Formats: sequence, structure tokens, C-alpha cells
Amino acid sequence: MAETPEPEVDETPEDELKRKFREALERKRGQQAGAGGGGRGADHSKVHGTHGPAAGKRSFRRKSGG
Repeated sequence: MAETPEPEVDETPEDELKRKFREALERKRGQQAGAGGGGRGADHSKVHGTHGPAAGKRSFRRKSGG
């Protein structure tokens, strides 16, 4: 006997909507895994260097009171 879950007869509209979203998300993840991402290396993110140092080291000087 196969262990495929059969949809319940008394499924509420909310449960049906959640099930459809789950199935769509699984399809999307499957497509992304098969596509390879098209990026360079292991990091496929479009954002790079978000936490690196600024262009130059910033120095803060106290104003001389005069």
C-alpha cells in the first residue's frame, strides 16, 4: 500500500489554501535547485559586502571649545 496522503473530505478553505501554497513553494524550491542559480561560486546572493568596513576609516574629533 502506498503512503501518499489523500486529501481529507472535510478540508476547510483555509487548509486547502495552505496546502496549495505549500505545493507551490515546493515546486518553486525544486525549480531553483535545478536551475543552479546562475551565480559565481557558492554564494548566489546579489548583495555583497554588506558588513565590510566603510570606504575609509572614519575619525571623530572633539570640537575645541573656544
